[in-house]
Amino acid sequence: MSVNHSEISSFIWNVCDDVLRGLFKPHEYGDIILPFTVLRRLDCVLEPHKDTVIDLYNEYKSQVDDPTPIILGKVNTTFFNHSQYDLTRLKQDPSNVMMNFNNYLSGYSENVVEIIENFQLEKPIEKLHKNNRLFQFIEKFSEIDLHPDVVSNHQMGQIFEELLRKFSEMSNETSGEHYTPRDVVKLLVSMVFSQDSDELQGEGKVRSIFDPCCGTGGMLTTGQEWVHDNINDKVEFRLLGQELNPQTYSICKSDMMITGGNPENIRQGSSLSEDKFQGDKFDYMLTNPPYGVSWKSEKSFIENESDNPNGRFSVGTPRSSDGQLLFLQHMISKMESKGSRIGIVLNGSPMFTGDGGSGESEIRKWIIENDMLECIVSLPNSLFFNTGISTYIWILNNNKTEERQGKVQLINGSNFFNKLRKNLGDKSKEISKEGRNKIIDTYKQFKESDICYIFNNSHFGYTKVTVEQPLEKDGIAVTTKQGKVKPDTKKRDYERIPLSDDIEDYFEREVKPHLPDSWIDESKNKVGYEINFTKYFYKYKPLRSMSEITQDLLKLEEVSENLLKEVVK
Repeated sequence: MSVNHSEISSFIWNVCDDVLRGLFKPHEYGDIILPFTVLRRLDCVLEPHKDTVIDLYNEYKSQVDDPTPIILGKVNTTFFNHSQYDLTRLKQDPSNVMMNFNNYLSGYSENVVEIIENFQLEKPIEKLHKNNRLFQFIEKFSEIDLHPDVVSNHQMGQIFEELLRKFSEMSNETSGEHYTPRDVVKLLVSMVFSQDSDELQGEGKVRSIFDPCCGTGGMLTTGQEWVHDNINDKVEFRLLGQELNPQTYSICKSDMMITGGNPENIRQGSSLSEDKFQGDKFDYMLTNPPYGVSWKSEKSFIENESDNPNGRFSVGTPRSSDGQLLFLQHMISKMESKGSRIGIVLNGSPMFTGDGGSGESEIRKWIIENDMLECIVSLPNSLFFNTGISTYIWILNNNKTEERQGKVQLINGSNFFNKLRKNLGDKSKEISKEGRNKIIDTYKQFKESDICYIFNNSHFGYTKVTVEQPLEKDGIAVTTKQGKVKPDTKKRDYERIPLSDDIEDYFEREVKPHLPDSWIDESKNKVGYEINFTKYFYKYKPLRSMSEITQDLLKLEEVSENLLKEVVK
């Protein structure tokens, strides 16, 4: 029987209020609640085999150095706990709860011990015990049934992410670093996989999905579920991810273990400075990297790799205050030569930050000139829990269909939303189901409309030229010994000339009539790329007439007078 994930989230949150309040600060709740949620889910999975595992461990522990392979083989699980305790059985002996709890933790197989160690439970548990609340806390948690048959993998992801959001809000952290709203994730995976519906049909299909900022693993599992529900439930997926935050990494790894995936495919560390999948290639990649987060702490690693002609960042590096384009380059480096698809959620800055010759512009140039950028979709604002800024979905493909080759599709999805009845942090909107279907249909049809424009790759490129004027003294141009006119640096100006225009023709047409003595310093020409999304979809709205404004003011005056009369009465 399935349950509502919000009910479980509320129950867990109430445990915080009942047991932790006054002892821990609200922003510290997550340090205890999250690992206990993981432990309870592990218990629920292991409960049918609990006594069998205990018997097997006791039988073989003196016969072999490590009874793990025997136990795993006989109970057909990827992990176990040989302790006589679990959270439910710990209630049977209140007076020895601390000792028994430590026995319980030490009974887990090695792959779970690593997960537990990342949570760093020692100090919070000691604090609970000293204040006589450990037993009460365990008692409360043992009431929740988190077995996968009751709480699906998708629901469990929602529970974790809802809790993470609340804890992050309390600690003023950036919740968007690890929590992408499910409505955004659904649109992203729909776009990435819908174009491959024919290719994913049939038996024996094995594909990989990778997320370099995987958080709790929501994008990985949602991608897999979407394909199974909408295309082919026989496709076997390898789910792989890397995550920096130790808590979210542990949650993701534990859930991978519970649901039958390979937990070794979830690895901890920064994808930028510690590529834990070096040399690996993937069929599909999905992510929502952190926005506006500095990479200064990893600067030496990144710059060393940017100096390497074969390095992930050899094309260029963005400014150190924002690493979004570094994550995108990282993913591109892992594209299969036969073709891979990337879906990534970014804010607006990767489209336009940086002038010609800058790191950002060079990265855009490389992506577009190599015909990897397939589509960009603008999303409604106020979709995320921690920010109201505009965001965009980028779809990249290094094996475009013939009709898409040399072109980029832009879709304005900013108006496809429903208002939430109650705001969740900064989130006041969600992408409607109808809106998602409209965006997907527009993407697949690949035809221009009022919400869709299609441009040639070169449309986004320009040549930045330096326009010089002569340095003058007493009205006479100053020259060098070689007779070359010196430029006046104070009068220096720049022009962006579209790649579709001839530079000389443009200069003669647009500049010379106004600056007849000017010239272009061709040695300083730089090619840049920029995607000015807002400009393409801007619709001019004429200002209202004075008579319309006057009528509105008169109506307001009338309303005010009537209200005043009511007050006087």
